Amino acid sequence: MKKRILVTGGSGFLGSHLCERLLSIGHEVVCVDNFFTGSKDNIVHLMSNPYFEILRHDVTFPLYVEVDRIFNLACPASPIHYQFDPVQTTKTSVMGAINMLGLAKRLKIRILHASTSEVYGDPTVHPQTESYWGNVNPIGPRACYDEGKRCAETLFFDYRRQHNLDIKVVRIFNTYGPRMQPNDGRVVSNFILQALRGEDITIYGDGSQTRSFCYVEDLVEGMIRMMETENFCGPLNLGNPGEFTISELARKILTMTGSESSLVYKPLPQDDPTQRCPDIALAREKLCWEPVIDLEKGLVKTIEYFEKTL
Repeated sequence: MKKRILVTGGSGFLGSHLCERLLSIGHEVVCVDNFFTGSKDNIVHLMSNPYFEILRHDVTFPLYVEVDRIFNLACPASPIHYQFDPVQTTKTSVMGAINMLGLAKRLKIRILHASTSEVYGDPTVHPQTESYWGNVNPIGPRACYDEGKRCAETLFFDYRRQHNLDIKVVRIFNTYGPRMQPNDGRVVSNFILQALRGEDITIYGDGSQTRSFCYVEDLVEGMIRMMETENFCGPLNLGNPGEFTISELARKILTMTGSESSLVYKPLPQDDPTQRCPDIALAREKLCWEPVIDLEKGLVKTIEYFEKTL
């Protein structure tokens, strides 16, 4: 059944892929973005679709539209961007959540919140399960994002308890793919661009810290399945449980691009997690979901995209 679906942060990396997928399965999409980190280039190919609308709007202000579902993705997600204006980052997470929850409450509709693995901070439990409360520095340089997202989760569950609102919360782990911003400082886009340009590959720390990398198509599939579940609100980890060290990723990208770039090591930023890997047993159980695109296959598509943009 065709639904009119609001996607906040819809012109961002993840949001644009979600908008595209929702249109492809027959829904109408209202894309809301203030274009702080989102880009019209990500959605220009959707603009000719009569079932796609764009609203330039900042979610820290109330929004009045009529829709059937809300995906709340609005917030800068890379350290370079969320630390640029940390107060605004916290406001986007917290006030944005309040405004979207208020809209969902008024319309009596289901709302999904895109939370993050950053709610686990620098974890002392590995891999991270949804029952883990995290290890977060509340006053560090990453706190605007980490604590903003944690507070947003609090709001979602309080709206559920207090107003019986139909909520969904997913915690998204590292995701990569076409339309990543070239200047967002994320490790996959950084390494690919440095390799393609023949620049030194910059590794922070000794490269032994681990990450798990989920291809964007897999992640979007998980979000859509979560939105359609009944009698389950989360929180739910979405990510790829395959774990790689940062050094392994760098060498893999060097090999795949044929680059002769050198590896250069720099100090690790404050509060940067040493391990990050999702336990997705709950996603397997509740959604029958797990990633199907392995790192190598996903990197091929991502490298091709950045080759074109260069």
